[in-house]
Amino acid sequence: MTNERGMPAPTADERTMLEGWLDFHRRTLAWKCEGLNDEQLRSTAVEPSTLSLMGLVRHMADVERSWFRRVLTGEDAGPIYWSDGDIDGEFHLTAADTWQEAYATWQAEIETARRNAARFGLDDITEGKQRRTGERFNLRWLYTHMIEEYARHNGHADLIRERIDGATGD
Repeated sequence: MTNERGMPAPTADERTMLEGWLDFHRRTLAWKCEGLNDEQLRSTAVEPSTLSLMGLVRHMADVERSWFRRVLTGEDAGPIYWSDGDIDGEFHLTAADTWQEAYATWQAEIETARRNAARFGLDDITEGKQRRTGERFNLRWLYTHMIEEYARHNGHADLIRERIDGATGD
């Protein structure tokens, strides 16, 4: 595995710092998946868990979509991989699910997230509401939450990757 993630400058302004750490964690998840084939990326952590690297990438595509489309801009964007009938659908992989599709979808959601966030200031309140609670947030909260979400799942990814081929990293 190569490690070309780059941390934000230690003296960056707040927005640059938040965006930099979010991008760092996005790149970390991609790094944890680097060099593996589809079968390895579908490999689950440990029974009975359905947690896999490809599942984590699919999950984060839906998370990006939820926070930066539905909540931030109020867009009526439905889920990609999950449904009310299968709330963990992003982790229920089949042999037909490919890394190429999962990665492309995730990257498209990241690009949309960046474009949407660029229209808001850190203190601006979201145009949409969180699905379960009906709450609105400022962009600063969204960035902080997304950094936390990626950091938590990158810990999962590190353990899954180590199980697959012994590769570890920070």
